[in-house]
Amino acid sequence: MNDTGRAEELCERIGRQALEGGYSLNPDREFIMELMEGLLTNTDRYGYMACPCRLADGRRDEDLDIICPCDYRDADLVEYGACYCGLYVADEVSEGGIELKAVPERRPADPAERAGRRRGGGDTGSMSLPYPVYRCRVCGYLCAREEPPGKCPVCGVSSDRFQRFM
Repeated sequence: MNDTGRAEELCERIGRQALEGGYSLNPDREFIMELMEGLLTNTDRYGYMACPCRLADGRRDEDLDIICPCDYRDADLVEYGACYCGLYVADEVSEGGIELKAVPERRPADPAERAGRRRGGGDTGSMSLPYPVYRCRVCGYLCAREEPPGKCPVCGVSSDRFQRFM
């Protein structure tokens, strides 16, 4: 399969996963196809889909936070309407209601700080998790992240229907 075919196939797969998870992709087809090519380049280079807009270390354990979809996607969507690379966008952006704005880098520059986030911080009784856990009050979906998702990937309700669980 040629590179264009691989990029189209990846775009279809990511698009389906986004839709099933309650996410929207950037409506600019040409732009997202460039991102698909970058994801494929990084997959060929490293063996995983490191974000094409960030400098990957080349070691999976060091890059876990930037494997697409990255750890920072949901917080970026809530605050800026798009993820750092612009692949995922808020519904208001995909529907043309708001314009995209620049998304600053959330990824800590210091690898030791990134490693500390992966190992966990905060006390949750007998477990130590790097993020709080949120529960959808409608369907029970659980997620561990800095903030609840913009909408539940299972039942589609908005973030205000989540409660902090742990």
